[in-house]
Amino acid sequence: MATEEIEVIPLEPDVDAGLVDELDELIDDRQQAEALAAIGHLHAADLALVMSHLPVTAAYQLFDWLPGDVASELLPELDDDYRGDLLEAQNTRRVSSLIDTLDTDDAADVLADLPEPLVAQILPGLEDEEELRELLEYGEETAGGLMEAEYVTVKPTQTVAEATEEVRRLAETVDPVYAVYVVDAADRLLGIVHLKTLLLSRNTTLIEQIMDRDYVFVGPHTDQEDVARLMERRDLNVLPVVDEEGELLGRITIDDVVDVIREEAEEDIHRMSGLTGDEELTASVWSICRGRLLWLAVGLIGAFLSALVIQQFEGVLEQAVVLAMFIPVVTAMAGNAGMQSSAIAVQGLASGELWSSDLNRRLGKELVVALLNGIPLGVGIGAVVFLLYQVGLFSLDSSAAMRLALTVSLALFTVIVLAATIGATVPLLLDRLGIDPALATGPFVTTSNDILGLIVYFAIAIVIFLG
Repeated sequence: MATEEIEVIPLEPDVDAGLVDELDELIDDRQQAEALAAIGHLHAADLALVMSHLPVTAAYQLFDWLPGDVASELLPELDDDYRGDLLEAQNTRRVSSLIDTLDTDDAADVLADLPEPLVAQILPGLEDEEELRELLEYGEETAGGLMEAEYVTVKPTQTVAEATEEVRRLAETVDPVYAVYVVDAADRLLGIVHLKTLLLSRNTTLIEQIMDRDYVFVGPHTDQEDVARLMERRDLNVLPVVDEEGELLGRITIDDVVDVIREEAEEDIHRMSGLTGDEELTASVWSICRGRLLWLAVGLIGAFLSALVIQQFEGVLEQAVVLAMFIPVVTAMAGNAGMQSSAIAVQGLASGELWSSDLNRRLGKELVVALLNGIPLGVGIGAVVFLLYQVGLFSLDSSAAMRLALTVSLALFTVIVLAATIGATVPLLLDRLGIDPALATGPFVTTSNDILGLIVYFAIAIVIFLG
């Protein structure tokens, strides 16, 4: 039977520059109703994107106009620093009312971005004060800081009908419901009943007969990156958090883990690029400068050290100025080879597929790869050097041209092998020391490979070209 081709019509984006410009004009003209109508169809995440593109004064005014339910949905979608500044400009009563409507995990995140005096003023008036105080005690990048205190619990002696009724009763508070947690009288976790199992079981069946006793959990101090890795590997939608006595403290849902994965990936990219901290669209010029200046200074020091290396071989360059022509080739290839190896190592460590104990195995593989890449590249650059001599670019005799070609070829091969080795081992060593391995792909490896490459290049030139 013939199949009819279906035309796929791409969806128009909800957010564009035209909408931002229109909103800016409406806010400037104080047309509140028209401005709210223009964003009425937007999802909270899209509205957050619009806010980040508006001028600060216009964004603050728009937030003042937003109804309470819209403003509260918007808060978890905003960048942390931007959200903190935005709420500091609001009156305390409105901030309290907005936070009160959030899930405890989102409320704790919002409170963590506010100054301590303001938090101390707001907390006593919140409905979930006790739970929020407990969540705020955990680090922001831990399972405890990530979890929410809303969940459904039942006893093992209850029936499916009673458990289902409990889900209905808490449906508005616990959203979404992925599973029901089975606890004893001391709130110790005994098992889990997934929603599908609950719906497919008879009403008279006891919970202890259908609960899953082989479940995965984490402690409140588990790093959020380990949580994300565990949920991704096990394909989990929700993960319980328990303390040392087995008492259920909260749950982590997949939507929060997606945010963690994005944040960790952005953090690694920033560090690989030589940036310190987050650099959001709404960040101030000063915070951006502060995040970049440190590693630019490190890069400057590295470049200066490379210049000192060249100065130490000034006599070699005076004897053969032609060697200076290939300095950029050597340093560029050293940086490229080191970056490739370190990027793969960092990615493997981040995903959990590569362990710091794999140092020897990883090093062996990188050596083989570097050898296989270095041989054709070394032979190729040597052939190019000799070809340039043939066309008259160098005023050398044939013997000197051959030595120059051999020097550049052997130097390039050696540098590629050494750079790949350093790029593969440094992330693993940093991981063993408890330092973020993403730092290894920034200016640190690039600079060290430049310096090492120059030393190798000039050392080989002394032995072969000038020997």
